[in-house]
Amino acid sequence: MDSFKGKYERVSAENYEEFLKALDVNFLLRKAATVSTPVMEVSEEDGVWTIKTSTTLKTMELKFKVGEEFDETTPDGREVKAIVTLDGNKFVCEQKAKKEGQKSTKSIREFNGDECIYTMTIDGMDLVCVQKFKRV
Repeated sequence: MDSFKGKYERVSAENYEEFLKALDVNFLLRKAATVSTPVMEVSEEDGVWTIKTSTTLKTMELKFKVGEEFDETTPDGREVKAIVTLDGNKFVCEQKAKKEGQKSTKSIREFNGDECIYTMTIDGMDLVCVQKFKRV
C-alpha cells in the first residue's frame, strides 16, 4: 500500500460534468470543477489515510482508516455514512446518503504504478465517471 502514496495530477476526465449534474451540483461549481486540474495527494500516518485533492478554488480532504465506517460531508454537501475498504490495489469508498432523496455513491481509486484511475458511480444509475491521474 506504500505504492499508493504520492502526488498525482488529473490528466483526463470522462462524464465528470454529467456526474456532477446528476448530484445536483450547481452550474458554476460544475464549470469550476471541470476546468480545473486537481492534484491528489495520498498519504498515511499511524493507519489513518488522507487523500487530499486540491484545485485553485477548493481543497477537499478524505481521512479514513481502512474498514472503519465514518461520517462525512461530501464536496457537494451530502451528509453520508462512508466506509473505505481495500481490494487489492484499489481503495473502494461507499457513501450512503443519510437524508431521504439524496444520492448514494461509490468511488474506486485504482493504483497502477504511476497512474491512479478514479471511477465514480451513483447508486441506481448507469452513469460512470472516470478520471485518470498521473504521478507527479
